[in-house]
Amino acid sequence: MIYLSAADINEKVKNQESITIIDIREPYEIEVCSIGCKNIPMAEIGNHAEELRLLDQIVLMCRSGKRAESVANWLESDFQLNNIIIMEGGIVQWKEQVDPSIILED
Repeated sequence: MIYLSAADINEKVKNQESITIIDIREPYEIEVCSIGCKNIPMAEIGNHAEELRLLDQIVLMCRSGKRAESVANWLESDFQLNNIIIMEGGIVQWKEQVDPSIILED
């Protein structure tokens, strides 16, 4: 798995690279703040393994990066998915490096 900063992920998006950002936070967290990417809550992501296998690059994000790292390890070990990037620092880092207008939950 690869770790990239929010700024690096944003550059990939700007360069129109074939990536899919998946926010694994819970719906109540998404209601507070979102960057407009696909949402698959952590508990449901295993149900989407075959769909994820078809993607070129998957960027997993959460609030801080910890849940994303855990899910990435699980997807690699149990589903042999090797196309995963973890957004270091999650949406907190996205706010710091990309979009300071985001309002985070406490």
